[in-house]
Amino acid sequence: MAYCFVGSMVFRQIDEEIRFYKDLMIHVLDMAVSVAAYVLIVMFIVFKIIDKTVGLRVPAQIELDGLDIHEHGLASAYSGFAINDMTGMDMDVNENTDLGEDDYEKASKGQVDAAVKVVRQKTVVDGVCDTGMHKVSIICRLSKFDALKTALNTLGVTGITMTQVMGCGIQKGAGEKYRGVELDANLLPKVKVEVVVSKIPVDSVIEAAKKALYTGHIGDGKIFVYNVTRVVKVRTGEEDYAALQDVE
Repeated sequence: MAYCFVGSMVFRQIDEEIRFYKDLMIHVLDMAVSVAAYVLIVMFIVFKIIDKTVGLRVPAQIELDGLDIHEHGLASAYSGFAINDMTGMDMDVNENTDLGEDDYEKASKGQVDAAVKVVRQKTVVDGVCDTGMHKVSIICRLSKFDALKTALNTLGVTGITMTQVMGCGIQKGAGEKYRGVELDANLLPKVKVEVVVSKIPVDSVIEAAKKALYTGHIGDGKIFVYNVTRVVKVRTGEEDYAALQDVE
């Protein structure tokens, strides 16, 4: 009887220890699940509040342009910070550049011409004004380069030179004012796209570029058309019209 009693006590103690650790594991697991659920719910609520107030993402146009230019006035974060002290300034966007219509198909000719200006330069060579070969130089936003490239390729223009440039126009590169006074000129990042055409009508290139660049605001881009006097292909020695055929 004594052995049975001792054995019963031992098994009872082991069973109690097993039950204790089992309850402990259940309690720890319950706490972990509760804490995780609490954190997820709080994070979801906080993110929803931020999304509805200040927003979790910047506007699409700023993403395309890059945060450096909008936050620091830089073309690149590696080019040094702007010297201008903007502390405490109330910046108001100048809406005078809005032409009132952002759809190219619905815009009037005057609106399109104001948004994307075209400048033609005529060069007289041996008494002849037009050689039939033209260089089209297009200044536009970097965010519009892919649309412009696609439009030119669709037209049949395949020879394109693109250069990243900095500059400002009549609007001085900044549509902002401080206490009614226009700010100093800021150089903005742009791209210069150059093509030389002969077989393809230059007016078709201009029209395709206008349609690709137009957003309904002054400063969408500028197009410069130059008369090309001579073209030489170094590899074959072909000149003028023949030299351009595999480029277009």
